[in-house]
Amino acid sequence: MDVNGVNLPFIPAGGLNELTKNFVQRDPVSGSSFEEIFKEELSKIKFSSHAQSRLVSREITLNEADIERLQNSVKVAESKGARESLVILDEKAFIISIPNRTVITVVNRDQLEQNVVTDIDSAVFA
Repeated sequence: MDVNGVNLPFIPAGGLNELTKNFVQRDPVSGSSFEEIFKEELSKIKFSSHAQSRLVSREITLNEADIERLQNSVKVAESKGARESLVILDEKAFIISIPNRTVITVVNRDQLEQNVVTDIDSAVFA
């Protein structure tokens, strides 16, 4: 049997038609394809190891609503062409790499009053 110029030493189960079908694997629980799940995961905001350590050392906690507000802020900044943004969320500030969707660092209000923020091209109030 010849498939796309390659001689196969066997006949596929179900014949040639089964071999040429485009299969989309779906997650049995969510019903989503791998591609859909992959794109969704890539669009989520990530925290660098530095940002994670700052969250712990500064005792900053985030809930699901906070994460959702950060995600929305990244989308807004991205739509405006931002690359490095300062996102103000209540009493916290986040420096976020917009193309990478990665939080670089986190500060709370006390640290904000003492510092100057540089190397950003935008600010978003979440």
